[in-house]
Amino acid sequence: MQKQDAQKRIITYLVIVFAVSSIFYLLVFRSGGLENGGDIYVLPLMWTPALAALVTTFIYQRNLRGLGWGFGKPIYYLIAYLLPIIYAGIAYSVDWIFGLGELNLDVLGENPLASLLQVLTIGVLTALITAVGEEIGWRGLLVPQLARISPFTRTAILSGLIWGIWHIPLIIGGGYSSGAPPWYALVCFMVLITGASFAFAWLRLASGSIWPAALMHATHNTFIQSFLDKVTLDTGRTEFFTTEFGLGLAIMGIIIGLIFWKIGSPKNKEALEI
Repeated sequence: MQKQDAQKRIITYLVIVFAVSSIFYLLVFRSGGLENGGDIYVLPLMWTPALAALVTTFIYQRNLRGLGWGFGKPIYYLIAYLLPIIYAGIAYSVDWIFGLGELNLDVLGENPLASLLQVLTIGVLTALITAVGEEIGWRGLLVPQLARISPFTRTAILSGLIWGIWHIPLIIGGGYSSGAPPWYALVCFMVLITGASFAFAWLRLASGSIWPAALMHATHNTFIQSFLDKVTLDTGRTEFFTTEFGLGLAIMGIIIGLIFWKIGSPKNKEALEI
């Protein structure tokens, strides 16, 4: 019964999230992509996983328990905050060292350190507005339901693949990509997001909370998109190695996935309670 219940919830959730998301995909396409006005649909799109999770949970429970509303221990927030800074920092540092991209702090003005601190504080807090919308769905509902019927490795891989597939329409036709060929950008992105999903799933299941995963998501987006991409100049083939669609972060995704695969499934039954 538990397996059947989890399967029904997963199917219901996926049908809702992709059905509603398709509306916003279409709106982005019709506007000409994210760079031509379609970015106004990003916020509602990123909240469709939350909507789907809330509706699904209410259908089966008539309440909204079990999505990870508690806060968990502080250690998980420290891990969630530092992890993207470390793996993204390493990836871009390698690019700069080997000339795959050029570091240019002049774009930040007279005080680059202040700009960095702003990104890692106010920027992260602002990014939480959208990150939470996704995490209520992907980690709030999907990961715990998968964990009810699958071992940790399969839970992490499946949740990562589904999460990545949800981004594909924007990568292919919405302008959410780099200058690299679409097939290349897509492969690198899927590798990154699937590997990172081991960390996201682990944080959710270990802490029993969606909030550490939301913090990791917000820090990842902000540090990479608002700082690292901004200070990295193109040296000719930079788009193949930087951004979320480049080889650097794809490799780091593999490393992160292997680390949390080795750590293994966290023992927290509360995360699976509904």
